[in-house]
Amino acid sequence: MNVAVIGGGGREHALARKLAQSDRIETVYAIPGNDGMRDVAEVVPEIGETDFEKIAALCTSKQVAWVVVGPEAPLSEGIADYLEGRGIKVFGPRKEEAKIESSKAFTKDIMEKYDIPTARYKAFTDYDAAYSYIESVGAPIVLKKDGLAAGKGVIVATDMDEALAGLDALMADSDAPIVIEEFLEGEEFSLMVLVNGDYTHSFEIIAQDHKRAFDNDEGPNTGGMGAYAPVRHIPESVRQEAVDQIVGPMARAMVSEGLDYFGVLYLGAIVTDKGVKTIEFNARFGDPEAQILLSLMEDDLVDVLEKVDRKEAFTLTFSPRYQVGVMLASAGYPGSYDKGHTIDFEAVREKSFVSGLKQENEGWVTAGGRVLLVTGEGETIESAIDSAYHNVDQVKFNEGEVFIRRDIGRHALK
Repeated sequence: MNVAVIGGGGREHALARKLAQSDRIETVYAIPGNDGMRDVAEVVPEIGETDFEKIAALCTSKQVAWVVVGPEAPLSEGIADYLEGRGIKVFGPRKEEAKIESSKAFTKDIMEKYDIPTARYKAFTDYDAAYSYIESVGAPIVLKKDGLAAGKGVIVATDMDEALAGLDALMADSDAPIVIEEFLEGEEFSLMVLVNGDYTHSFEIIAQDHKRAFDNDEGPNTGGMGAYAPVRHIPESVRQEAVDQIVGPMARAMVSEGLDYFGVLYLGAIVTDKGVKTIEFNARFGDPEAQILLSLMEDDLVDVLEKVDRKEAFTLTFSPRYQVGVMLASAGYPGSYDKGHTIDFEAVREKSFVSGLKQENEGWVTAGGRVLLVTGEGETIESAIDSAYHNVDQVKFNEGEVFIRRDIGRHALK
């Protein structure tokens, strides 16, 4: 069969690579894809990820059996609705269900209604009301833009100056509401869940992302500067608590609200002294967690999609090894940055996922904020960290043009 992957980042590179490993797949079409995917997929750069009419035409002409949607933008704009209306099977939620990510206020309201553990919150469209609320509750506090922000629309303010400056920043460029939440203290983790209505299958392992730009969790929030799995210092009982207290209730709550979710549900959770609580839900695989988890998964992804479609019970099998991924990002990210800087990663290409690079004059140049995730594996977390950074050090780039964090995976050593 033929399949298509929508999107052009590192998560989609991982999806295309994983699907291409299936004996059942003839061709993977990556729309629009990126140059790093050309060894595993037929890249279609002339079609954008939200050009639904052209995507449908290609999928029809190429007899595509499954479309797997990677990024949030096409989901929130209704790609699943459009393609399914033309008889094309999509793994990814429809527009209304994708509001679980595209509207934080929508999601928080559902969690409040069905008593799903999360931080206390209020949503605001009025600046003065939000300002007064922040003054009344104080800091630390969390401010979130209501809408898609590629993982960067969150401000964790440790004091009042940061909180009020964050309020100014989030309300300056948009009329969208902001959600103000209590600050939760604890260790965070990511859990991927396969959902089909009231049916759920949670991944048997969890991952940890590193959101802040710099070492020691300092600097602004990003789309993710690295990840690792499994997270064995967080006990299985915690993952199971998240499944029982958050994942299952949320799936049933969506059904009760008339929603029919089909796709991956990403749970960002935190272990507090009062139990596991929800930080966020996303309507797709996490990035860079997907690159790590799909690499460790030993199952055929096509088989998995079909079992979820049929609501079958099954168990996923993951490699017992650890994997660590380190993100190379353009200097200045998540703020403004230059493009066109040369990177040579041929020595570790098979261990890397391209996020924002393009081929130019037989070489590679930067074309985005996050540009390349370099991975390493090991029998222990220590050896996986060493392997990842050994591989990073084989990548050639100019200092000052690209930066990395040097502490990915170190949470597991504490």
